Amino acid sequence: MRRLLFALVLFAAIVAGSAYLSLNASYQGFREPVILDFPKGTSTEEMANQLAQNGVIRYSWQFLMARALNEGETLQAGEYRFARADTPSNILNRISRGDVFFYELVVPEGSNIFDIAASVGHFNFLKSSDFLRAARNPALIRDLAPQAPTLEGYLFPATYHITRSTTVAQLCAMMTAQFRKQWRELQDPASARPVNELVTLASLVEKETGRPEDRPIVASVYENRLRKGMPLDCDPTTIYAALLDARYRGTIYRSDLTSDNAYNTYRHAGLPPGPIANPGLASLKAALAPAQTNYLYFVAKPDGSGAHQFSETIEQHNVAVQQYRRATKP
Repeated sequence: MRRLLFALVLFAAIVAGSAYLSLNASYQGFREPVILDFPKGTSTEEMANQLAQNGVIRYSWQFLMARALNEGETLQAGEYRFARADTPSNILNRISRGDVFFYELVVPEGSNIFDIAASVGHFNFLKSSDFLRAARNPALIRDLAPQAPTLEGYLFPATYHITRSTTVAQLCAMMTAQFRKQWRELQDPASARPVNELVTLASLVEKETGRPEDRPIVASVYENRLRKGMPLDCDPTTIYAALLDARYRGTIYRSDLTSDNAYNTYRHAGLPPGPIANPGLASLKAALAPAQTNYLYFVAKPDGSGAHQFSETIEQHNVAVQQYRRATKP
């Protein structure tokens, strides 16, 4: 009887030891990466079943055992990606840490709310229309820029990590928080100029040139024209006005130039009501510290470099325009 009892105890110890060791043995029962979503309220048993059914662990009891040995841990809801062999213990630790899978939303410098909405729409858990609706509400930056008509200009260009649980409201909050962080480091507390004016100017600079060395000069052109009461005649504002009116056709037509939309700077003097895009750091810096020049005009150089020819008089500008047209004529 004693021998039988000893044998049973020994067998149980061997089984328990093997089971324990299996918690630290790597396993991969899938060929392609597996993404599992554990909504809030998912039980440990349901997690274990999904992990086993999808080949992340060999047996569901392994996850349950690892959980029993770590009762103090809280399992985090979210979406998890499994791409390589791993142990049940490590998988439990990942879910306890909330090591959720992130999607990347890349917002390039100069993107407007329509561009961002299109990118957002590529995710099957967010809608472009919902993002546009949220972006048109300026409440998130009302304290900083009371005159801002929307969040345009304040959705800072960067790469953002989002999950399936991220809402468009949370996304807008992330982007405006990043803008605030950058603005705190740039702004001159002594400046009395409204933030919305500076960000609007920066957005014009951003859309006019991608050359860092030209940005302060372009900013100076617009500042000089504003001081003289001259229309800005900024093509990107006309395009933005057409976008707002849902009539942009890929190029600027005469009807766009004569549009009464408040953003059309060919028709209305001064800056438009708000930014026309979301400027990056370099354009914000250029708006805050424009170059000291007497330039009033600029046109792209015909060499394809992206550089601009700046002029102080309309006569000089007309010559530069003619040179550009001759060089680019088919």
